[in-house]
Amino acid sequence: MAAGRGQFFQSFLKGLERKPGKPAPDRRQPGPGRGKLATEGCLTAGKRSETRRKAVLAPRLRRTKSRLPFEILTKILSYLDAPSLFCVSHVSKLFYQLANDEVIWHKIYLSEFGKNQMWLSKLVDDTAHRVKQVETENQRSFGQWKKMYFKTLAGQEVNKWRRQLRDISPYTGLPTQTEWVLRNLNVSWELMVCDRFGRKVTLEQTRVYYFETSVIVCWSNSSLPRHHHTTRIQLHGVRKGTLGNPRANWPNWHSLMLKSDLSTHPFYLIGKDRLIKLVFLSPGFIIGISRGRDTLAFIMVCLHFHRLVEKSLLGSPVCPYSEPIDRPLADHSDPEYGLHGYTLHFVLHNTGTQIMSGYFPQLSCRAVQIRNGLVELKVINRTNVCQHRTLSGNIKMPWKTEELKGSVENCCVMSLTLLDEFQTPFWCVSAPVSTTVAKKCLSFDYSGKHFLIEYRDEDGHVKMMLVWLEEERQFFLISFTIYLSVNKVNKHFSTNY
Repeated sequence: MAAGRGQFFQSFLKGLERKPGKPAPDRRQPGPGRGKLATEGCLTAGKRSETRRKAVLAPRLRRTKSRLPFEILTKILSYLDAPSLFCVSHVSKLFYQLANDEVIWHKIYLSEFGKNQMWLSKLVDDTAHRVKQVETENQRSFGQWKKMYFKTLAGQEVNKWRRQLRDISPYTGLPTQTEWVLRNLNVSWELMVCDRFGRKVTLEQTRVYYFETSVIVCWSNSSLPRHHHTTRIQLHGVRKGTLGNPRANWPNWHSLMLKSDLSTHPFYLIGKDRLIKLVFLSPGFIIGISRGRDTLAFIMVCLHFHRLVEKSLLGSPVCPYSEPIDRPLADHSDPEYGLHGYTLHFVLHNTGTQIMSGYFPQLSCRAVQIRNGLVELKVINRTNVCQHRTLSGNIKMPWKTEELKGSVENCCVMSLTLLDEFQTPFWCVSAPVSTTVAKKCLSFDYSGKHFLIEYRDEDGHVKMMLVWLEEERQFFLISFTIYLSVNKVNKHFSTNY
């Protein structure tokens, strides 16, 4: 009798330990009619019973979750940090309400910022007043402390790196620490390429080339679509968390910087070699197309340092950063106001080397010299040989992918920074340019081939004349003129030329 009770309790304990839904082992020996087909039938029946069990338990679990009091669910969510709480709020309507609880976000706010705030006592008093008001009205308010938390967090981050950008170079008129801030904040740039079939490819940067006033970012990937299938290209600035940073697990913020629709934005051929042809797509994309296959070998973009940190961080995923309007006061006592005191910092470079760099102060134009709606600023005069400059290298654009590399001749990048008389950036450009053979001799002071470099946009026009000296194997810049749009000058200085 005792042995029978012991076997019974042992089998009972094994049954309790067995996982729900797992069929009990069949100890009977297979006999006639209990072979493979019978075993498969038992397994199928077990699966059907498991499916029915889940279908019955799912609504019960949902009802159990909904039956839990708000206080218990709120207590559970109070152990989460800010990024986890933000993610939980997207699960359902219930969790959205719970994850926006004022008490939770109030505690998170005080734990993050309260100790460093001089006005903490006033904040606590205001909080107590708000809590009492909510209790008297018997209503739940959502998102107030959450919004204040993210606003304060963003404000602290922005103020921190803006202090680091206060040191302005007297030559470029730009912050001297732009590259350092971008690297320190772990800012990168992502490219999204869409094709006509609705597919989207998101690419992380492959290489970055920093220069004095600009940066060139390159993407090369085998998953890029064919050129004639590509419909849209978008550039986003992304700040990623770093290891050891308490906010390393935060979701990356994307700031839209540039976008181009290939159906509406025209592209221009700027050069080619035996492997690729290079085209420029406004407003700043350089696309390398494999010759003979019509596939995208790589995509590059030229970014000027002017407000580059703000553009990379402060825009939204669907809207670019909007620059603040800071116009100087109108000066009606000066008849030439807005036409003098310009300073130019100019760089010609490619992905590897700097070809030319120049600083040109005190550029001006007389009101009587304005023609065809353009303000002419003579940087280098063709007739003044003393102003002519030599270029330190050949004009070419090296490129490379994971498998190939090459160099496109007669093509480079122009980074132009024009400052007004208050030494603030007035016109900033970083874009590819190419040389073309002049149809006629531009100067009789030099014997050699003459070339032109031109750039145009809605704000102005750049025209450079060069001569190639075969004996010295180098270029000479013999003429350099900038034409500003009168509309841009009138809008900036509140004039009426």
